Amino acid sequence: MTLAQRALERLQAWPDLMAGPASCGTGRALRSVRDEIVHFHSTRDVDLHLTRRAIQRFHYDLAGSSAIHLVPGSGWVTVHLDCEADVDLLQSLVSIALKAHQTRPAGQEQRLAGCNFHRVTVLPRDAAAGG
Repeated sequence: MTLAQRALERLQAWPDLMAGPASCGTGRALRSVRDEIVHFHSTRDVDLHLTRRAIQRFHYDLAGSSAIHLVPGSGWVTVHLDCEADVDLLQSLVSIALKAHQTRPAGQEQRLAGCNFHRVTVLPRDAAAGG
């Protein structure tokens, strides 16, 4: 079982999330009552709709993680799953995303930009570190 499959299986058990096809056309999605929250695009790459406000709030922490990739202006972050700790990180961020979507005013987030699929190139950590 891949890390993405493991994460999807765990998150599908959450009562606030429902599975379905990703609106971007690639992979599976988990959504809340209001919004799509997570897109599983490959065996390692997951896009998370964290919201712009939550990304701004946690920007320094997110930018400091080698598992997280930010796209300027996007309400989504890409999480690259290389180890079990990344799955745990994704679960924590999904919890934050659910809260962010519940508390944001309707219509605040632009849906036109979509997820980060095809807007992020993720290199393995060893390659990114020059080794």
